[in-house]
Amino acid sequence: MSLITLSNVSKRFGAEEVLRGVSFGVERGDHLALIGTNGAGKSTILRMIAGLEEPDGGTVGRERGLRLAYLPQDPDFAGAETAYEAMLDVFRHVIEAQERLRLLEAEMARDPNPALMAEYGELQALIEHAGYDYRDRIERVLLGLELGRDLWDVPIDNLSGGQRTRANLARTLLEDADLLLLDEPTNHLDIPAVEWLESYLRDLKRSFVIVAHDRYLLDRVTNRTVEVSLGRTAEYDAPYSRFLQLKAERTERQQEEWEAQQRHIARTEEFIRRYGAGQRSKEARGRQKRLDRLERIERPQDAEAVHLRLEPARRSGDLVLQARNLVAGYDGNPLVTLPEDVVVRRGERVAVVGPNGAGKTTLLRTLVGELEPLEGTIRWGSNTTLGYYSQSLESLDESRTVLEEIQQARPIGEEEGRGYLGRFLFSGDDVFKTVSVLSGGERSRVALARLILEAPNVLILDEPTNHLDIASRDALQAVLSSFGGTILFVSHDRFLIDSLAQQLWVVDAGVMTRYAGTYSGYADGTAAPLDRTEAATRESGPPVERYSLLDLEAEAVSLAARLADVGSAGTVAQLRELIDRYQTVQRSLETAQGQWIDDIRKRLRSSSA
Repeated sequence: MSLITLSNVSKRFGAEEVLRGVSFGVERGDHLALIGTNGAGKSTILRMIAGLEEPDGGTVGRERGLRLAYLPQDPDFAGAETAYEAMLDVFRHVIEAQERLRLLEAEMARDPNPALMAEYGELQALIEHAGYDYRDRIERVLLGLELGRDLWDVPIDNLSGGQRTRANLARTLLEDADLLLLDEPTNHLDIPAVEWLESYLRDLKRSFVIVAHDRYLLDRVTNRTVEVSLGRTAEYDAPYSRFLQLKAERTERQQEEWEAQQRHIARTEEFIRRYGAGQRSKEARGRQKRLDRLERIERPQDAEAVHLRLEPARRSGDLVLQARNLVAGYDGNPLVTLPEDVVVRRGERVAVVGPNGAGKTTLLRTLVGELEPLEGTIRWGSNTTLGYYSQSLESLDESRTVLEEIQQARPIGEEEGRGYLGRFLFSGDDVFKTVSVLSGGERSRVALARLILEAPNVLILDEPTNHLDIASRDALQAVLSSFGGTILFVSHDRFLIDSLAQQLWVVDAGVMTRYAGTYSGYADGTAAPLDRTEAATRESGPPVERYSLLDLEAEAVSLAARLADVGSAGTVAQLRELIDRYQTVQRSLETAQGQWIDDIRKRLRSSSA
């Protein structure tokens, strides 16, 4: 028998039928991704599997004796226990068994009767099953999820929301369960923690069902995908990227079958109309009966997705941002020190990455003027208009309606506003909801809708994919890729970074270091550093700052990518401008390379003399 079997399950919330006819199973060894848009019913399915909700129709079957561990999106801890005590509680039965073993050993020394020996054997088997190394396992999981030793003795109630979420994930991973149910386990995880979780789940021998919006994680840890769409589910024996291919092929076949059936129905109905009352009426009635019994093929359809489109940005100057000797932070607490001279040029796409608490958001807030720099200067170039998306969504007014909120960005009428908001999945009376009652995903969509209406030519984005499902993330990635302006963004979404960024600003241990290329290149060590220390410069030859070799190479790569993007859809003026800039950079690069080679030759002649 399967661990879990859902058969024709349905679920209603009020008048709305969220799920209908849901059927799939979970086998031993399955690493299953449960995907779908926000609100599709994924969390409801997990809660029904966990036994926390009952279906309105159908059945949820579980293997006898099945042990489940369920991770909800909102952590639930009882009492004022510390983080470490919460982990120990998972192994309470093991700890009690060890204590009982010690008592039994003393009793058996006095009276080695068979009953005591049998109990001793059972307890020893229990401990061996759980593992004598449970304290090592606790340490490995807590540190992997970036809950350092300084937090282990802190009461759970005193931890931040993100820390509590990570502690709950740690506790769930440590559970001795046959099946893990993980609802958004990457919430509040930075990239290193996500990569640790990825490694943990990839090597896990137990089964799990995971709801997540991280494409890379799903591709690397799952072997099956169940999509929830329009109340129904479809199964695919493949991880996410392969699922997309299989789904496209299945949808194409279904569309062809539906069209063929529609043609057959039309021909049959035409025959019945023509001959229903004539000499061939008996044959027409027979065809009508067969048509009535025909199992109709559903026309392929998918859940609504966000449709984003950025207006052409007004052209800014070539130099967009220059920061000199910049230190960002708070009084008495400097968080990020930038290289001596940092320049961002028009059209560049820069991703700011680093661990939680490193100061990435503080850096963005300093650059946009919300915080004063502790040291140094910031200069924005000519004709730059900034659009800032804050991960806290604090710019939204809780008392305004969705429609009123976007009207703050541009004075548009109700009809136009409703049509515009429809692209962000706000339909009907949804536009009259106040911001205060919106979910996290809905607030994100309002903030993006407002930002796009502002038509900036520089986007400053702090975790723009938070609260967005995969389809919405894909839509955002596509629109940002086609954006003609400049983008500086903070994200833990590796797919977005790899798809968009041409340069990385890596913030760690209070220092920002720049790299050319994608996050994958940085992770595997192939990304070129754009900043070098004086010691490294002295060892490697001529100063990088003097020739700007790596800066020029990075700009050439950036311009080549923009030429490819603009080539098919850009104007002649845009193409001419990019080509002129690319040729100028190439000439400068050739000159710098020549100077560098001449300097190396002089050093060689000097050393040989």
